[in-house]
Amino acid sequence: MTLACPLDGSVLHKSANVWRCEAGHSFDIARQGYANLLPVQHKRSADPGDSKTMVAARQRFLAAGHYQPVADAACRLVLQNSTAALPLSCLDAGCGEGYYLRALAEATRGRQRLALMGLDISKWAVLAAAKQEKCATWVVGSNANLPVQTSTLDRLLCMFGFPVYHEFARVLKPGGLLLKVDAGSNHLRELREIIYPTLKPDRIEEAPVPDGFTHFSSETVRYSLRLNDRQQIADLLAMTPHLYRANAEGREKLAARESLTVSVDVRLTCLVRSPC
Repeated sequence: MTLACPLDGSVLHKSANVWRCEAGHSFDIARQGYANLLPVQHKRSADPGDSKTMVAARQRFLAAGHYQPVADAACRLVLQNSTAALPLSCLDAGCGEGYYLRALAEATRGRQRLALMGLDISKWAVLAAAKQEKCATWVVGSNANLPVQTSTLDRLLCMFGFPVYHEFARVLKPGGLLLKVDAGSNHLRELREIIYPTLKPDRIEEAPVPDGFTHFSSETVRYSLRLNDRQQIADLLAMTPHLYRANAEGREKLAARESLTVSVDVRLTCLVRSPC
């Protein structure tokens, strides 16, 4: 993949600890190994994305292996139809603290040449990711304006994130694969039943295939997850949007629980970039 200057779209070249374009725009690479490619005019707040506390909660929860079956399925789908002799470029758009890219790197280490890039709008998430995996390019950026050159990616992951399909279509090569992972209707149902007075009715209809893509495959990962202490339960809540959607009473009811069994229900959809 080739990085693009977020200010003028031209190619970024790496020199020592700086990314620089021909127009002279430059972006320092922090000592932890990431670059901030999110211009201030593209920010909606002073500190967008997940907070430092939310990132730490997600890091603890995922490190405990609770979503390992989801990571295993994602790795298998990303690597399908790939050739070990050829390099594979892959972007995780909304990478969080890098859990899924690290799983992909580990699954292919020594067998498949990968060019990995993780992008997130949260500087705290990218900082945590860069500290843990050095064999990837880590950038602070937005899915709405991906700092990536057109038609340079073989794979793109959007894991429980916010897809911007026209940008995803732009940066993927024709025939490139988009893996979109979303919560299913029963995902964390038991947690939601505690924190909300009522649950919204399930959506039955399938989402339409976005412009620029064709549907390739869909599958579901389902299993029960037992959380045996309050910290794990609190971490799960903190890494989801439910942390801010629940009222104080709902959060207090959940905080009183010493254990909790929840359903994991995750939908994995593979879309192929249509020929230009």
